[in-house]
Amino acid sequence: MQAVAYKTIVRKEVLRFSRIWKQTLIPPVITNILYFIIFGNLIGDRIGEIESFSYTDFIFPGLLLMSVITHSYTNTVSSLYISKYHRYIEELLVSPIQNYTILAGFITGGVIRGLSVGVVVILAAQFFVTFTVHNIFLMLVVIFLSSTLFSMCGFLNGLFANDWDDINVIPTFIMTPLTYLGGIFFSISMLPGIWQEIALINPILYLINALRFSMLGITDVSIMIAFSIILLFNIVLASLCLYFLNIGKGLRT
Repeated sequence: MQAVAYKTIVRKEVLRFSRIWKQTLIPPVITNILYFIIFGNLIGDRIGEIESFSYTDFIFPGLLLMSVITHSYTNTVSSLYISKYHRYIEELLVSPIQNYTILAGFITGGVIRGLSVGVVVILAAQFFVTFTVHNIFLMLVVIFLSSTLFSMCGFLNGLFANDWDDINVIPTFIMTPLTYLGGIFFSISMLPGIWQEIALINPILYLINALRFSMLGITDVSIMIAFSIILLFNIVLASLCLYFLNIGKGLRT
């Protein structure tokens, strides 16, 4: 029964974002094309190469990751909040479906949207970058774990959200600042000493560098440390999501 419930939730999630593909899949392509043109070509020509890679090639892994995690988050937080707003989440809560099945269904939907966005961004990037992969297995693992991580962030935000404005809290005050300061457009080796130490506190720095290593073979941090942090955050967030779901946080009044 749990398998059927899981597949049903996932199918609902996929149908939800695929019906409006012009809003869910096209905007990230346009956004990244603008990044490639403005930062990659216009500004990148002045910056030159970074560690033997053109500036456009250097920033591509970070832009790809930003697109994946943003849409993984957005799908889950919006879907969960809509289900709360229209109260059909109550049908899941009173059914024999286990909470871990509900959680897995929502998270999988977010991951599928994130991966779908990643695919279309990669296809669009072929016209602007030299697409290289240093380790395809590592690349897929990093993208999957990062997508899962931010899908769970979206689930948590959706649980705590009390109105439509609340679902923008994490993107506005956490994701956007940390992403832009996480080394998308620069190597932290370019920063002065104290700022390098501060940058190392940023968890998104490790995600970006893990993906950059898997694609270009270069990194500012230890890959072992990066993977340890990614796995740790996934475990912690999964535990928090399940805990708050079990106590009915934001779902039961």
